[in-house]
Amino acid sequence: MAPSRRRRRCTAAPPTTAKLVLLLVVLLLQLSEGASSDGGSDAPCDFSAIFNFGDSNSDTGGLSALIAVVPPPFGRTYFGMPAGRFSDGRLTIDFMAQSLGIRYLSAYLDSVGSNFSQGTNFATAAASIRPANGSIFVSGISPISLDVQTSQFEQFINRSQFVYSNIGGIYREILPKAEYFSRALYTFDIGQNDLTMGYFDNMSTEQVEAYVPDLMERFSAAIQKVYSLGGRYFWVHNTAPLGCLTYAVVLLPKLAAPRDDAGCSVAYNAAARFFNARLRETVDRLRAALPDAALTYVDVYSAKYRLISQAKQLGFGDPLLVCCGYGGGEYNFDRDIRCGGKVEVNGTSVLAGKSCDDPSRSVSWDGVHFTEAANRFVFELIVGGKLSDPPVPLRQACRRGGGGR
Repeated sequence: MAPSRRRRRCTAAPPTTAKLVLLLVVLLLQLSEGASSDGGSDAPCDFSAIFNFGDSNSDTGGLSALIAVVPPPFGRTYFGMPAGRFSDGRLTIDFMAQSLGIRYLSAYLDSVGSNFSQGTNFATAAASIRPANGSIFVSGISPISLDVQTSQFEQFINRSQFVYSNIGGIYREILPKAEYFSRALYTFDIGQNDLTMGYFDNMSTEQVEAYVPDLMERFSAAIQKVYSLGGRYFWVHNTAPLGCLTYAVVLLPKLAAPRDDAGCSVAYNAAARFFNARLRETVDRLRAALPDAALTYVDVYSAKYRLISQAKQLGFGDPLLVCCGYGGGEYNFDRDIRCGGKVEVNGTSVLAGKSCDDPSRSVSWDGVHFTEAANRFVFELIVGGKLSDPPVPLRQACRRGGGGR
């Protein structure tokens, strides 16, 4: 008989250290993906770019490139020179970009030295949701309305990607990659000029409120157009307390009365709140219509009103006293000689609209726009999400309803 053979048991070799590390990495990735998909992760969104639409509150050089260069002393605090911004320094959109690790946005209309690799700014000062009737020199309203800005965005996608793919070279360093458009944050800050336009046309608050539904239809169409072009993540600012802007109070004193305890026009602010309530409803409807989009409504009104109503407690001076203006008096604001304005003295052009010594102590830069210090304060109030609906921080604005991406 042949000798019996003992069966050997097959036993797996002990895993090496390298295999254990690989298994651990895979497990961690799976856990991370699971947490992200069910909304349990606090990880920031991977925003590759910002595309901004708006007016002078977020214009980084559009109107200056289009019509007239912003003069000194604009830009004095941070840039040391005019930088296309209607402030002494940075705007809220600048602080937003910086917090996301994105370069400051170049204006779409600025053809010299611009870099669009991480986004583009389509905002122009004096822009409105509704197209203006007549020239900017007559109406005071920019021809680059919101519908024009979204058309510029569509053209930017087509042209930038053609050049990026077919010409390459330096353009691959200054234009965005194709995949950035679906991963970008789309920011909107517009509507203020639509309201003030009505008041400067001698309309009542009731008449101004009557055309707000038309503004909402146009705003909704703009969001839907950007969505159709690939945008998915939207950060929407409501409008500011108009009655707390020096120029509105000074130029239309009868309409501006009565005032509240902060010195702001009750009527103007009522119109702004009416606009904001309709805007919030519009954003809600857009969420239902665009289920793949994440829309965040941001209550900038409350942030700015808190700053203005508590300015002195917060270390600022009189919030309606203009830093860069002319004439002294209660507001240091002159309808004819604005910030950077000049007058003729003995045949010589002399700067009259001068900056105050310390803009960081002022809220109002030029009677219409905020100082960098005020813009920073507003940014710090909104970045964490406490004034947002849903209450998500800026870095997590890709999360629908605070949930999964």
